[in-house]
Amino acid sequence: MYKAIKLKKGKEESLRRFHPWVFSGAIDSMDDGIGEGDIVRVLTNQGTFIAIGHYQIGSIAVRVLSFQDETIDKEFWEKSLAAALQMRIRTGIADNPQNNTYRLVHGEGDHLPGLVIDCYGKTAVMQAHSVGIHVCRQTIADSLVKVMEGRIEHVYYKSETTLPFKADLQQENCFIVGGSKDNTAMENGLLFHVDWLRGQKTGFFVDQRDNRSLLEHYAKDKSVLNMFCYTGGFSFYAMRGGARLVHSVDSSAKAIELTNANVALNFPGDERHQAFCEDAFKFLDAADDIYDLIILDPPAFAKHRAALHNALKGYIRLNVKAFQRIRHGGVLFTFSCSQVVTKEHFRNAVFTAAAQSGRRVRILHQLHQPADHPINIYHPEGEYLKGLVLYVE
Repeated sequence: MYKAIKLKKGKEESLRRFHPWVFSGAIDSMDDGIGEGDIVRVLTNQGTFIAIGHYQIGSIAVRVLSFQDETIDKEFWEKSLAAALQMRIRTGIADNPQNNTYRLVHGEGDHLPGLVIDCYGKTAVMQAHSVGIHVCRQTIADSLVKVMEGRIEHVYYKSETTLPFKADLQQENCFIVGGSKDNTAMENGLLFHVDWLRGQKTGFFVDQRDNRSLLEHYAKDKSVLNMFCYTGGFSFYAMRGGARLVHSVDSSAKAIELTNANVALNFPGDERHQAFCEDAFKFLDAADDIYDLIILDPPAFAKHRAALHNALKGYIRLNVKAFQRIRHGGVLFTFSCSQVVTKEHFRNAVFTAAAQSGRRVRILHQLHQPADHPINIYHPEGEYLKGLVLYVE
């Protein structure tokens, strides 16, 4: 029997609405001996079961795995992973001959808080964002291979930078099932290298797949500037869409190396593409007004609420520069992946930038994360990616 945590009176209301977090301030008492990463039963103040999940030291004390009083074992993980796979199959994302790249598990969005799994061909990259998931990592990996029935043969565990540093787990990134040096995957018929060893996140930004596809339809005969290009995803979609020239910019030399490799993988010897290892703001300051399609997809400017004010100033400054540089009749794809920046925050920042630039601007599309990054309707905090496609006169 799992040890229990009892809530203060009235603090179970969010759980009754199926919100998957228990905050530390809601806890009245705990059984002795509960350790970080342990599975715990959550009880109301009257002692009635309400949820079960992983305990962790910090503001979010319990991440709920189930609102049923059940055992969290191999069968549980197999059932949960199978449900995640089934959703991807039914939405046409998995088992697509043109696409073997997708997110299989998106934390709370798939009712598995703290767990992220991205699939790249026969390799899955797994990340733990909680100690509890870390403790269960091998069981999860073994269950994953079984559920995927040959779709996945290798599991790379990459959690060095995502686990709570105070837990001092000294985790090293490594394969925990199989092992493969084939890091080439396919997205909508385009090939790319995945740097799951040293790259950001799991090695590629899977969440921009649909938005890259949309950009492809705007690229014909355009001069394209892809800022914060990382591995060049928007760049090689633009090239397939018939762009006249594509410039990719990132401050990381490693990112530029990956971008060039990915462009060469799809368009060997194509002279339309050129990459620059430079600071985004400096590049825009010095850029000629030659671009009629610009992509702004920066890293998160705000990782916590205290940084929100400065982040919004950063989005305004960046978008002002893009509005100043884009040609008449140009199209701007602009994004924020900061969870604490709401759609309203971001839109207001972009509106402010447009006003400061003095350009006439119209919204063509309002963008968000794709179906394999689902938002649990009871956990609106899971909506993090937002974007606007703008027509600039």
